[in-house]
Amino acid sequence: MNQTYQKILEFSFDEGMPDLPFAARLARENGWSRAYAARAIHEYRRFMTLMVIANHPVTPSEHVDQVWHLHLLYTRNYWDQFCGKLLGTPLHHDPTEGGLEEGAKFRNWYSNTLKSYETLFHEPAPKDIWPDVDSRFRQQRTFLQKLLRRAS
Repeated sequence: MNQTYQKILEFSFDEGMPDLPFAARLARENGWSRAYAARAIHEYRRFMTLMVIANHPVTPSEHVDQVWHLHLLYTRNYWDQFCGKLLGTPLHHDPTEGGLEEGAKFRNWYSNTLKSYETLFHEPAPKDIWPDVDSRFRQQRTFLQKLLRRAS
């Protein structure tokens, strides 16, 4: 097993004994079961491993992105403990600038992410957390099409 991945697997999102643990908050805020939230966190750990060791930009699935958004709210845990002490590098979350070119870029990055996932973890990404490229970007494509129709 990759050493970076092993360290990420062992990392705790919770310090002490909080009344509302990270996984419980994630489940509550997304309407997920605790079991599904735990799976999403596991996939987030895998995604973060890819961010560190892949030789190309990577893009999360929508559900992995929800875990990342919540982790970013835990600023000391994310920036000081996770990025600073554990990984030794900042991992920034940059939003899309929008538009067709950006959409194509992120589709490509996501496709490469899925390929690298399978190579590194020796199994395909679970479809309920990591949908195929077309499914992942279908909602965004529909939104962009509506905007373009309004503009014309």
